[in-house]
Amino acid sequence: MSNIRPIRGEELDLIHFLLEKLNLDPIDFPVSEMVDEYEGGKMGSISLGGDVNGYAGDLIQAEYVDIDDTPVVITLTQDTNGQLLDLDFWKVDFTKLLEYPTPDKLIFGKTPEE
Repeated sequence: MSNIRPIRGEELDLIHFLLEKLNLDPIDFPVSEMVDEYEGGKMGSISLGGDVNGYAGDLIQAEYVDIDDTPVVITLTQDTNGQLLDLDFWKVDFTKLLEYPTPDKLIFGKTPEE
């Protein structure tokens, strides 16, 4: 079931931060004002309105440790048209995201096994 809602400021801030980390200008990657939550928003994943049938890969991946000390993998993806597709969250124990990450809490270049 679809759960369409307005994008939150913290989500937009995170997307812009990830794009800037890649030296990409957020202006070149417009984000819809409305997003579709996956899994009712349990883990925080949202569809950004790209072509859901045209996944073209991950742009960037980061890790975040939720306040219950559980690792969360965050991935920004794109579609075959070069548009943003998803901001995907995967909490390794599949539980609900307890605190939304801020850019200063992201970890880059580390895998969950480390």
